[in-house]
Amino acid sequence: MKLLRFLRKKRFLLLLFLGFVVVLFFSTNWMSWFYPIYYKDNIREQSERYDVDPFLIASIIRVESNFKLGKESKKGALGLMQLMPDTAQWAMEQAKLPEVTMDHIKHKPEASIEIGTWYLKNLNNQFKGNRIAVIAAYNAGPGKVDGWLKKGVWDGTLESAKDIPIGETRHYIQRVVYYYNQYTRIYSDF
Repeated sequence: MKLLRFLRKKRFLLLLFLGFVVVLFFSTNWMSWFYPIYYKDNIREQSERYDVDPFLIASIIRVESNFKLGKESKKGALGLMQLMPDTAQWAMEQAKLPEVTMDHIKHKPEASIEIGTWYLKNLNNQFKGNRIAVIAAYNAGPGKVDGWLKKGVWDGTLESAKDIPIGETRHYIQRVVYYYNQYTRIYSDF
């Protein structure tokens, strides 16, 4: 008798679990549960303002801070987009954004996303739209990437990323491209 009750409970739990899986699978955008994008309005606004792909912005945020506000890296990078203070200061001056401070970059998503997106636009111009080189430069710095390209160390393609002399940058490119591909596949309304 106790065994039958136990088995009925297990069957009920199994059916409940299967029902959940079916609902999850057939919901319109179930993959977004695994690959969420936060701060969509800020990303969309800055994407339009600076003409930068919103999926690239979201992918960089995902890899840099996993959308965690207030984050500061061991090396001192700040905010959602994890800009180094010197780079952020330079970007604020070049973009003529005197009202933005380092504290804003660290604690306000709109400030971090604006400065980071402006910087991506700058890198995009510098590397003539080569998205992979832009991603590499965001991580390693534009001077290093420009040197690799000019010296023929790396040709700026994803296929030859193995030639990049810095392992962290090779891995960074792979992660950003992975999330970029996931986001572009999952989100059609961005």
